[in-house]
Amino acid sequence: MRKAAVAVVCAALAALAGCSGPGDGGTAAPSERWRPRPGLAWQWQLDGPVDPSVDVPVYDIDGFENSAEDVARLHRDGRKVICYINVGAWEDFRPDADDFPESVLGHPNGWKGERWLDIRELSVLRPIMERRFDMCRDKGFDAVEPDLVEGYGNDTGFPLTARDQLRYNRMIADIAHRRGLSVGLKNDLPQIPELVRHFDFAVNEECAQFDECGLLKPFIAAGKAVFHVEYAEPNSAFCADARRLKLSSMRKKPALGVWRAPC
Repeated sequence: MRKAAVAVVCAALAALAGCSGPGDGGTAAPSERWRPRPGLAWQWQLDGPVDPSVDVPVYDIDGFENSAEDVARLHRDGRKVICYINVGAWEDFRPDADDFPESVLGHPNGWKGERWLDIRELSVLRPIMERRFDMCRDKGFDAVEPDLVEGYGNDTGFPLTARDQLRYNRMIADIAHRRGLSVGLKNDLPQIPELVRHFDFAVNEECAQFDECGLLKPFIAAGKAVFHVEYAEPNSAFCADARRLKLSSMRKKPALGVWRAPC
């Protein structure tokens, strides 16, 4: 009777109180999760079949487009593997596209087939993201890179606020941690002070081009890796500062294929 009552309470209050829901395994302790340290070299490949030949300890690849065997092959080579998942926009080409009601779909975000999500609708989006992160866990990924977690600063079609974004981003981190997955904060530089303790690493695009790399120092100070790419800047323009800041930096082409030019 007592266990049943506790289960009912947890099911009702899980999102607010942090209880473990059925089948989610509870929140993994930080010591049980992968905790990437500053300076780790990495590969970020979202275009095409994953090429395992790049000799780095960390791979960041698309969660939908890669199989459990792809992840296992990278693990056999001694790599940790991050699962790329878009959590801020609907993508019409994903197999779960029909799970998103029209009411949460906003303006196009500039990428073909994508529309911003109304991140205020936690009760709608949480179960969808839970299923996506279940996929990452079940395929054997070590971590998640949730993309587009700064919609509040864009023309989404919804009146999103910074508070809405903080609430959503913390929910995303909680979903990952409950599945034993590490989770990275993608960009969203203004909210780093409020979010650094909730995330295990950071992923950044073009902080050097926009003179923003110093804003990532809280992650480095906390002993958490910052995986960083530049697209337009030559390595000579940012690698010295990246090494000084202990960023894991490289130059990539925007398509995020195999090519990379590490610092």
